[in-house]
Amino acid sequence: MQDTQDSKMPRMFLVAVILISMCGPLGMNIILPSLSSYQEVFKTDYANAQLTLTFYLSAIALAQLIYGPISDKVGRKPIVLFGLIVFAVGSLICLFSTSIEMMIFGRMVQAFGGCSGMVMGRAMVRDLYKDDEAASVIAYMTMAIVLAPTLAPALGGILEDQFGWQASFVFVLGFACLVLAVVLSGIRETLPGNKRHNSRFASLFMSYGHLLKNPKFMAYTFQVSFCTAAYFAFLGGSSFVLLDLMGGSASQLGILFVVVSLFYILGNFGTARLAKKLGVPWMIRLGTIIIVIGALLLCIWELTIGLGPYSFFGLMSIVAFGNGFCVSSGLASAIGADPERVGAASGLAGSLQIGLGAVSTYIAGSLLAAYETTPMPLLLVILGCCVLGLLSFLLGERYSRRLTY
Repeated sequence: MQDTQDSKMPRMFLVAVILISMCGPLGMNIILPSLSSYQEVFKTDYANAQLTLTFYLSAIALAQLIYGPISDKVGRKPIVLFGLIVFAVGSLICLFSTSIEMMIFGRMVQAFGGCSGMVMGRAMVRDLYKDDEAASVIAYMTMAIVLAPTLAPALGGILEDQFGWQASFVFVLGFACLVLAVVLSGIRETLPGNKRHNSRFASLFMSYGHLLKNPKFMAYTFQVSFCTAAYFAFLGGSSFVLLDLMGGSASQLGILFVVVSLFYILGNFGTARLAKKLGVPWMIRLGTIIIVIGALLLCIWELTIGLGPYSFFGLMSIVAFGNGFCVSSGLASAIGADPERVGAASGLAGSLQIGLGAVSTYIAGSLLAAYETTPMPLLLVILGCCVLGLLSFLLGERYSRRLTY
């Protein structure tokens, strides 16, 4: 591993890592304003149109399990180049889709390709930096990367209104080509040949077995996954709560989402500035405590005063702020828990993060559908995820101390 005191990450390299990590989130959210158009164009219903998101998310979770261990054998850069090409091909399939089935297939191809940057970006940073430094760099990356899912729906809406549903895929295709050019000129291989696995491809996936038996990896991965799941649950239920229960508007929803995202960016900025001074454990401890406080305030406010649009999103901003401290730090620690399996750790951690997030979204949506007059089911799911994130970290810390002594 590179000595972080003797070398600094080149600016062009950091830009390239950020751009490859943005592809997946950008492709996922930019189509949101076009779902109604898919119903018209492909003569289908909303449930089928929404599968373009569901299968995209599923493909990301699966692809992360594949890319990680393979990159430990062939290196990071070949995976990035392959993924960008697949991402572009998937965008072309979507652009020329003539049925909802073809569109869903194209979205899966697009997600499979875009996911490579999400996995490799974290692995590349972890190849070069130790725990505290990696947490700081990943936090800076996250600040930039989070702009993609935040601004993508607004951009997709403008493109939809001005040029039609195909325009979003034209933009994403152009973005993929731009990123490919940047990678070819500004990114180098971070995994030297002497650190790569020489075993057969099939045996590489046994890395997951080793990681699942690694208590440090599991503690940090579940901490990150539960903390992220709280936010995913919010994403899945906030539209229903604001629009149907509180009588808000779609434009209000978009603006308030930006506010929540800004607090998440602020938390990541705090991590980037403080991680090297305080250390990763303190950043995670601080972040998980903040998110539990924010989730408790949401429940108490609803039970006493009653939440409105601004109090709902305002208190959720506290949770997002805390996530900014503990998610980047937890990911850096999970990925570095086994220095021999950094790629596999990045893939497995990311897959569990997305998987638990999808489960929390489903649970929150189902409970809100069953209890249509109150946001409490959503708030309890958020609180439960936050508490489990804190407990995962505390149990992992306790187990690590026992091993030390």
